[in-house]
Amino acid sequence: MPECQNCNSFVTPAYARVFTPNGVDEPRVCPRCEDVVRDGTEVRDARSPRNP
Repeated sequence: MPECQNCNSFVTPAYARVFTPNGVDEPRVCPRCEDVVRDGTEVRDARSPRNP
């Protein structure tokens, strides 16, 4: 099963298929990574909190 590379949480195969490039099975961040966002090829802290 695919896991988030950031927090190691389970993600569904459908989520991984939609939010990863072809040939990559595990996303860099997931919905559970509240204050982390994808920025190009990197993962960075969000500039503002997602859940104030």
